[in-house]
Amino acid sequence: FTMHSEKALCSSVLLICLSKLTLVNGTKVRKKLIAPDISLTLDHSEESVLSDDLDESGEIDLDDLDTPSENSNEFEWEGKKGSLTEYTAAEEKDDGRRWRMFRIGEQDHRVDMKAIEPYKKVISHGGYYGDGLNAIVVFAVCFMPESSQPNYRYLMDNLFKYVIGTLELLVAENYMIVYLNGATTRRKMPSLGWLRKCYQQIDRRLRKNLKSLIIVHPSWFIRTILAITKPFISSKFSQKIRYVFTLAELAELIPMEYVGIPDCIKQYVLLFKHVLLETINLGLKAK
Repeated sequence: FTMHSEKALCSSVLLICLSKLTLVNGTKVRKKLIAPDISLTLDHSEESVLSDDLDESGEIDLDDLDTPSENSNEFEWEGKKGSLTEYTAAEEKDDGRRWRMFRIGEQDHRVDMKAIEPYKKVISHGGYYGDGLNAIVVFAVCFMPESSQPNYRYLMDNLFKYVIGTLELLVAENYMIVYLNGATTRRKMPSLGWLRKCYQQIDRRLRKNLKSLIIVHPSWFIRTILAITKPFISSKFSQKIRYVFTLAELAELIPMEYVGIPDCIKQYVLLFKHVLLETINLGLKAK
């Protein structure tokens, strides 16, 4: 490779870069450049500077060169559609907190924890009763989502998996469920099908170890539903259902130290007592 050949090669490359377009009759057109003869002594080996990509004629067709056009925005990445947005550490951590796996039966189920965040208090641990690890599981219906929400089905599907998965974690031996029905509007009442699905999906061990289902402040609606469906419910399960109409009556059945009573139910109880006293006073005055 002589000094003269090296200079000639550099000049050719520079000429190609600077002469991509030329003016013909005032119009920009692409131009074919003829590479000057270069005297090189290297052979056509694999590592040779001479490439088989060049035609024997020595012509370089600029139309075949893969270069961006003048109006191209190929290299303008920032702020353009299709650009990759940076995934911050905070976003990655938040996304990791959003999903949680729960084991139900023999399968793992993914739950959208961010979606059900306002409703997680629907199930809680209320301590233990009797001897051993006999758990008290509290189910507060007042924390359920309202059926008028546009994403209600999605919420209930994820809440269903959360409730069953949490129940699997809370229960070690025998257990009872305290179903707090007070201060619950009809729009927050889960459907009978949803409750039946919960019972059917829990593990056989959990169904067998459920010793009691205490329904606190049962409404006329829920008592009617259970009465209608009684012929379709096993006699063993029917014997586990018990109605409790006051918190004082509940306290006679189970230790209340760790049973979390929602504020809305406490207000409901106070309102009920006030209405009851007013009714009694009106009755006494009428006499």
